[in-house]
Amino acid sequence: MMTVNTSYSQRIPHIHGKIPPEPGQFVGYTALTLACELPLPDPRPMAFIADQNHQSKTEDWLVFPPRYQPEESLYKHLVFALKYEGVNLLFFKKLFEKLSEVQVNELLDIEPTGQYSRKIWFLYEWLIGKQLDRPDLKIKNPIPLVDEKLQYAVPGVSSPRHRTINNLPGHQDFCPLIRKTQKLQRHQAQQWGQKQQHMMGDVHRDLLQRAAAFLLLKDSKASFNIEGENPSNKRAQRWGDVIGQAGIQPLSKAELLRLQEFVIVGTRFTKLGFRDEGGFIGAHDRLTGEPIPDHISARWEDLDRLIEGLIGTERYLQGADFDPVLAAAMIAFGFVFIHPFVDGNGRIHRYLIHHLLSRLNLSQPGIVFPVSAAMLNNLPAYRRSLEAYSRPLLKWIDWQETDSHNVAVLNNTIDYYRYFDATTQAEYLYDCVQLTVEEIIPQEVRYLQNYEAMKQFLDKMYDMPDKTVALLIRFLDQNEGKFSKRALENEFSALKQAEIDEIEQQYQSIFHSS
Repeated sequence: MMTVNTSYSQRIPHIHGKIPPEPGQFVGYTALTLACELPLPDPRPMAFIADQNHQSKTEDWLVFPPRYQPEESLYKHLVFALKYEGVNLLFFKKLFEKLSEVQVNELLDIEPTGQYSRKIWFLYEWLIGKQLDRPDLKIKNPIPLVDEKLQYAVPGVSSPRHRTINNLPGHQDFCPLIRKTQKLQRHQAQQWGQKQQHMMGDVHRDLLQRAAAFLLLKDSKASFNIEGENPSNKRAQRWGDVIGQAGIQPLSKAELLRLQEFVIVGTRFTKLGFRDEGGFIGAHDRLTGEPIPDHISARWEDLDRLIEGLIGTERYLQGADFDPVLAAAMIAFGFVFIHPFVDGNGRIHRYLIHHLLSRLNLSQPGIVFPVSAAMLNNLPAYRRSLEAYSRPLLKWIDWQETDSHNVAVLNNTIDYYRYFDATTQAEYLYDCVQLTVEEIIPQEVRYLQNYEAMKQFLDKMYDMPDKTVALLIRFLDQNEGKFSKRALENEFSALKQAEIDEIEQQYQSIFHSS
């Protein structure tokens, strides 16, 4: 049980290596986390009352002038946090675990019918799963739990007992939240899905089918390349066929297991199915074998509950008309953070992005958004989006090395995997969607259009078989539009110099003038 302090604002020179932008003091979630000694990563952004009379907002800081300073009480700091920082489910779960029911009731008695008291009350019973000894409210006008000016929400379900509307975008066992940043709102205003559909609508049906197959294989290969693998065309095509079916089957545990069987080719050294041991991503000490984690997976004992929660939230978002990219970020990144399998998590994580974009109708039917190709184009940004979650969390996970040089998690970590902030991951995924629509898809379609034009020229002038045409264009692609000496001495030795010059000029005209 926590002793309620009398002072919560924190005037300290830095917090976990982060230096405040100017003199002042921490308030809201950051101040309460420090004062109550809660095992939490720092919220982002952190609320800060500046000594100077001005207000600003960055990715890391919410700076307020002195007049915003809350009274020095737990309740008033909670009101400040809910009003200006939004709902932080992980914070409230850890806070409620430290407070007694008596303390929570005393907190709610300060303003029994106030909107923030109602939110705190609902959150307690929703997160803890236990009703307080309080009568249902009889007042009118329910208030939404999540302020949609601050965070993304669903239409919601009324909770008459608390006179609130539960518009959280998930269930108790899995509910990441996303802040409504300017970057995300700019992306949404672009309507990338409609732009992609409009662009592809201008492409001839035959070419569209070829583009779809080409993009599918490209994305499959990219997903392997991200893992440091260089698959054969046969293996890449096999996984591409799976990606092409994304969105058809509803998500379930059985479906996840089926996907893993496609990902893992040989099972001699990899155990299929959900983990029954710890897991981590990182390296081992070369001398001792000791784990050096970059990311520690959810405890295997929590996997059943977490995966059921993730699947339940995925279905809930589909019925709530939720933004497809935001939903994909929540579910796909949530999956890879949980890391339920010994192997295959990365490719299934990226498959889930395709699954959600398809189920929520962002992509045109039959056309896969090659987001893996976009990720491969900027792997450092992809890694940063993963580490933005994993790195801060390592401090709060208590683990020990096992006999097999794995990790065994010793503390209760389930909440870290179900109540995280997915804003960074959502912004990153939207960047990938933009790159896909503006560059990757147009480039592939343009190449196929150029290929078709070059093929028609060769068919007309030289009556070449399709196989020879494909070989010729591939040689020119690989050699900056010029025949190599080897190609002219072997496959295309029958060409005369004038014909060589004409073909190279035509290639340059078609492929490099568009």
